[in-house]
Amino acid sequence: MQTSQRVKDLLAQGDKLFSRKGPLDSLWQTMAEQFYPMRADFTASRTLGEEFASHLMTGRPVLAHRDLGNAISSMLRPRGKPWFQARTHDDAINERATARTWLDRKSDVMRRIMYDQRSQFVRATKQGDNDFTAFGQAVISVDVNHDANGLLYRTWHLRDTAWCENAELVIDTLHRNWKIEAREYCRLFPETASPKVRKIAETDPYAEIKCRHIVLPASSYDLPAHGRIRKQHPFVSIYIDCENDTILEEKPRKRLGYVIPRWVTVSGSQYAHSPATVVALPDGRMLQQMTLTLLEAGQKAVDPPMKITAEVVQGGANIFAGGLTTVDWEYDERFGKAIEPLIDTRSFNLGWADKREEKIEALIREAFFLDVIALPPADTGGDMTKYEVQVRFEEYIRRALPLFEPMEVEYNGGLCEETFNLGMDLGAFGPMDDMPRELRGQEIRWQFESPLQAANERGKAEAFVQASNLLKIASEIDPGTRHDFDTSIAFRDALPGTGSPAKWIVPEDKARERRDQEQQQMAAQAAAAAVAQGAAVAEQVGVAGQELNAAGITGAM
Repeated sequence: MQTSQRVKDLLAQGDKLFSRKGPLDSLWQTMAEQFYPMRADFTASRTLGEEFASHLMTGRPVLAHRDLGNAISSMLRPRGKPWFQARTHDDAINERATARTWLDRKSDVMRRIMYDQRSQFVRATKQGDNDFTAFGQAVISVDVNHDANGLLYRTWHLRDTAWCENAELVIDTLHRNWKIEAREYCRLFPETASPKVRKIAETDPYAEIKCRHIVLPASSYDLPAHGRIRKQHPFVSIYIDCENDTILEEKPRKRLGYVIPRWVTVSGSQYAHSPATVVALPDGRMLQQMTLTLLEAGQKAVDPPMKITAEVVQGGANIFAGGLTTVDWEYDERFGKAIEPLIDTRSFNLGWADKREEKIEALIREAFFLDVIALPPADTGGDMTKYEVQVRFEEYIRRALPLFEPMEVEYNGGLCEETFNLGMDLGAFGPMDDMPRELRGQEIRWQFESPLQAANERGKAEAFVQASNLLKIASEIDPGTRHDFDTSIAFRDALPGTGSPAKWIVPEDKARERRDQEQQQMAAQAAAAAVAQGAAVAEQVGVAGQELNAAGITGAM
């Protein structure tokens, strides 16, 4: 299908977006060269086998980037541990065991979808974590795979993507350049593939064809027969063969299809920045220069530059190890040395450089939040009170919030939201007939397991322990104070802080029913005991009367 003038206009608009982003690509290239050399191909071409970090004198900045990139996955998406749970906006509903158990089952289904071997979820998020750390954003697509039996996650190079926001600061338009091999081109678009590419695929199946994927609001593109379903499909997805002016695919779409988490944004720009690399860039450059200077100084100290003071040296000075320099035998050294060092290396004193390097390395670690992501130890050997430990956790939350909050909301939240919606479209969660009544009509949101969330939940557990100790002391003084504390509610709120799963907790109505049964049983036992005690007293009275009668003693009253 040949492209219309409207699509050509869209391509021109996308080219304008890429042109505006050109200076930012140059900045990202500089950052990548210092901190993420494997991704330093924004403005330079890489060849297979090329050494990535040959221009660096030290790998400390690269290691700082690597440590934070690895920490994102290990702390926010730990394998072998449920790192997200489906919840509603109503905490009272979330605390009900029946609702929580149902939501946890759906969360387990979604985890299986994500970590399916064919989904490439781990690969995509690992690449996304490194992009997010270095450049402050990542572009991850979430699509149904080719066989429509699962999902496929892919991280795209920031160089190849450009986007813009609407008036509500939501990304609603994205252009992505895509070089696809001719064989895959024909496989993915068998009906609309260009005849030229079909011929190329026969002779050179690995030839790359320049294409572009465009996602934009349906109101900006007139798609045939789209008017009736525009409310359900507010976006349009278009694949274009840019080399052959061919529309490969155009269809309505419910969502953007891309998750673009952004770390720190500034007004007036749709692109984010990484506070880690922005702050650490000058220190990284300085550290490279200092390391180079120290290396040169060490080389000069070991192998100092020489100067020839007389014209009697034959063939120049050979200062390499084992080198022999010949001097005219008639030369008298009482007139001066024929060869001597140009610099007196005995005066070199570079002891200050080590401390300076350590200081800059510490600044780089601080810029990458590596001093923040370590969770304060809960047990300090008995030197700190529980209150002091709680204060440390609160301080940790305040310091870690700028780091974890964007990652939880935009990164993990975006991935979970897109996965859940696509899973619902595929029917992966099965029928919803077993949904508890209190969940019907509720909007599903996501709660994540992170050091920040763990600190919050642990704070509830610590508060429960402190309140229990206070209650114990107060009850010894006044037993009636035990009625001032709702132990059941407090215990249920504190349990998640211990990591207890929802299925361990008995639903409130069942727990209340069990308590009522227990109270009824206790009341029945108490009544039976009272009847038995009354019978025993009556029996004792009867025996005493018989004994009095036998003794001839009668009571006249």
